[in-house]
Amino acid sequence: MLFSMPNDTMANVFGIEKGNDLILDAGFPAIDVSFFSGYDYIFKSDYKKRISEIRKRVNDRGGVFNQAHAPFGGGYTYYSTETFKVLPRVLEACGLFGVRNVVVHPLQKGRYYGNEKYLFEINMEFYGKLAKYAKDSGVKIAIENMWQTHPVTGRICDDVCADPEELALYYDTLGDSEAFTVCLDIGHVALCGREPEDAIRILGNKRLGALHVHDVDYLEDCHTLPGTRKINFEKVCLALAEIDYKGDFTLEADSFLCGYPDDFKITALNFMGQTAKYYAGKIEKMRENYLAAKEN
Repeated sequence: MLFSMPNDTMANVFGIEKGNDLILDAGFPAIDVSFFSGYDYIFKSDYKKRISEIRKRVNDRGGVFNQAHAPFGGGYTYYSTETFKVLPRVLEACGLFGVRNVVVHPLQKGRYYGNEKYLFEINMEFYGKLAKYAKDSGVKIAIENMWQTHPVTGRICDDVCADPEELALYYDTLGDSEAFTVCLDIGHVALCGREPEDAIRILGNKRLGALHVHDVDYLEDCHTLPGTRKINFEKVCLALAEIDYKGDFTLEADSFLCGYPDDFKITALNFMGQTAKYYAGKIEKMRENYLAAKEN
């Protein structure tokens, strides 16, 4: 199983080329391109040349870019207008990097509870407008499950696609497997009071094409390493094995890195690489055992 991690933290500290090098040095065979900051180069006249240079450096070392995360944030109005304008170029850039799946957050607008139908309708329109750009670029848009903060309690609660049944409905209604897939954020599932292994089985391997893997304490969006908080990753791995998950394992646990000084981040990164390799290997082994047991 191919495993990767986002490159934004290391790129912000060491620059994009060295940051990518360090991720490969840590044992990751693949890199998730994060379009959060420092990606202005994709809007310049020589963007294709620049992307080609970055990709070649990684490919020459045997690495690949497997996944990406489109820009997000700024609130509904900004995201649905200003960010939306740049998404076609982001999708094109992802295609040039060789990325297969690009996580594009759904539209979030106000209180989710009581507005599910309206949010569904505006998101079908939102994603529908992007489908052509995804297919033209040779990538798939991955729909992610989200959360929001309850206006009274201040606690994390459901938002768009937090319910795996709704996440499946979004994918099924769009009805275009060439343009769309699902990225299940393991931590977000737990934060909204569900177990990730149940969500995995609901989605199944025909819908589930990508993962954001990180651990949480069921209270805060920790984005840290599996095994350091409270998610039962033994059950998560088993569920992925049972559905014969064929996608990649993307470790979205950069908060683990952020807690260390810059001169220690490389050491922490190496441990992250070992962790991702361990869990990716565990899923593969469990899948082999599960398939063998079914045959018998």
